[in-house]
Amino acid sequence: MEADIFDCAKAPEMEELFSGEKRKLIQPTALKDPKLTELKEALVDWINSTLKAEHIVVQSLEEDMFDGLVLHHLLMRLAGVQLDVEEMALTSAAQTHKLELVLGQLQQHLGLDEDQTKWSIHLIHHKDLLATVHLLVAMVRRFQPELELPPGVEVEVVVVEVSKSGIKSETQREVLTEKRSEGADSLSAPERDHPIDHLLRLDSAKVTTVKQAVLHFVNKNMSSLGLQVADMDRQFADGVILLLLIGQLEGYFVPLYHFYLTPSHRSEMLHNVTVALDFLSHAGMEVSSISPQAKGGGRTIYTTA
Repeated sequence: MEADIFDCAKAPEMEELFSGEKRKLIQPTALKDPKLTELKEALVDWINSTLKAEHIVVQSLEEDMFDGLVLHHLLMRLAGVQLDVEEMALTSAAQTHKLELVLGQLQQHLGLDEDQTKWSIHLIHHKDLLATVHLLVAMVRRFQPELELPPGVEVEVVVVEVSKSGIKSETQREVLTEKRSEGADSLSAPERDHPIDHLLRLDSAKVTTVKQAVLHFVNKNMSSLGLQVADMDRQFADGVILLLLIGQLEGYFVPLYHFYLTPSHRSEMLHNVTVALDFLSHAGMEVSSISPQAKGGGRTIYTTA
């Protein structure tokens, strides 16, 4: 066991531990686990497909995430958040500052349901694979819950604690992705039983009737603003109508500085929809299964025109 500990925690990592501090380190043998490899590849593919338009290519989660550049671009693409930071942070101080801003914004979007003690600025910057994977999995769940990651991925970790009496350690199993319930397909049971899923299985005539009823409801509430919706699929795509409708239904005016009234770019549209989902969440609605970005297969609000 002692050999495993020191193989897992190389000298620089051990020197960074202070008295009373704990650190989780993946066992070297666990790094070769096929399930972990599959999860890492799935996350790399997700990042590269998400950032394809920006010509950003990630090859290694360990080596390509630590400086905040990729995480910043994911934040812009998925949440429409633009931070006032330098594009290429070359010094360690600039990189940690960038990570501080990015992770601060992600904390707001990921919400309290996620255990955000699993990652930190220090761990991400020091290329901690365990913390990096935990963070990326949380981002997938928040922004693209329809994306199917390899289920039931666990790794063996060593928990190292430095104290005055020496170094203590114990091994644990760390869950990276939850197991799929028995007999379940790619969607969880709550998603399969969602009313929208039942609606979409109806014949087209019934779906059209429901859409017309919803359209009547929308226009009834938007008439006081002098607005008329004729095509929900297209007119809801940029988030403007949705935000104004929320304000009408909740009885408040959404300040114009919170969103783009005339969005012209995809990132601005995505920002509007993300803000709308945040408002709905704060109002007590369950929107965790709704993705602001259309990637196919999941329930979405935002779609490209």
